[in-house]
Amino acid sequence: MQQKKEKRFINIRTIPYLMVLPSISVIVIFMFYPIFKTFYNSFHHYILTRPKDYGFVGLDNYVKLFSDPLFYKSLNNTVIWTFFNVFFQCILGLLVALLMNTEFKGRKFYRMIVFSPWAFGGMLVALIFSYMFTGQTGVINDLLMKSGLIHERISWFSTGSLARGTLIFTTTWRGIPFFAVSFLAALQSIPGDYYEAADVDGANNIYQFWRITLPLIKNTLILTTLLRTIWTFNIVDIIAGMTDGGPNNSTMTLPHYLMTKFNEGLDIGYSSTMAAVMALILAVFAGVYVAAGGFGKEGDL
Repeated sequence: MQQKKEKRFINIRTIPYLMVLPSISVIVIFMFYPIFKTFYNSFHHYILTRPKDYGFVGLDNYVKLFSDPLFYKSLNNTVIWTFFNVFFQCILGLLVALLMNTEFKGRKFYRMIVFSPWAFGGMLVALIFSYMFTGQTGVINDLLMKSGLIHERISWFSTGSLARGTLIFTTTWRGIPFFAVSFLAALQSIPGDYYEAADVDGANNIYQFWRITLPLIKNTLILTTLLRTIWTFNIVDIIAGMTDGGPNNSTMTLPHYLMTKFNEGLDIGYSSTMAAVMALILAVFAGVYVAAGGFGKEGDL
């Protein structure tokens, strides 16, 4: 007598997909829907204070954006700001990681000090460094004068170059721990046999760094610089807290300009257009950077 087959209301092959469905739903709701809505709003005239004027305007917002001189100035500021921030953070973070990867007395305490800037919020960092760089009472001027490096107090936020340098210094201080932790993890995953073999062959430390260390942490280097570029590109809090885009818009970046335009006129359509352009810029950069860097391929030893 043949056994009756047990009826299943759900095909066993669909069970894994059903199990991940809640997570996918959360991603769609909180990630993809806002992205879609941003691009959708960019093709509409949408000002919160004038709801009756809402309507489809096609590419008018994009034409308006690309005719805005401050958009190009903000874009230029953003490129400069992002490049120098990521460059200094990456170089200094790598040096810190190399130091922490060696044995020395007090290494645990040193690690705690190095990682501490990452725990501070952006607005708190902006407030602290604003006081430190204050022209008349700031501790930076006081230290520089006592050390004899300057003979009169510097107004750090009076010119565009000084203000940009101050912002880059502040954000670099806060961003070093991210690179240091990431590089330290990558360095500790390198087998010690490689360095022992290099020592036997008479290779010096510089040669070992370029031929062993750097190729083996290449993927970490590409990934961390890419992530930090995206995060730095979108920083608003430190800029808003220290210079608010001044002087004369010399520190105005695209995210800060977007926030300012929205706060001034509550123009969701125009702000969404700027956000859409920023997203496209970052997407193109990420694709080209990862492809050019050969992410996922092992470095040649």
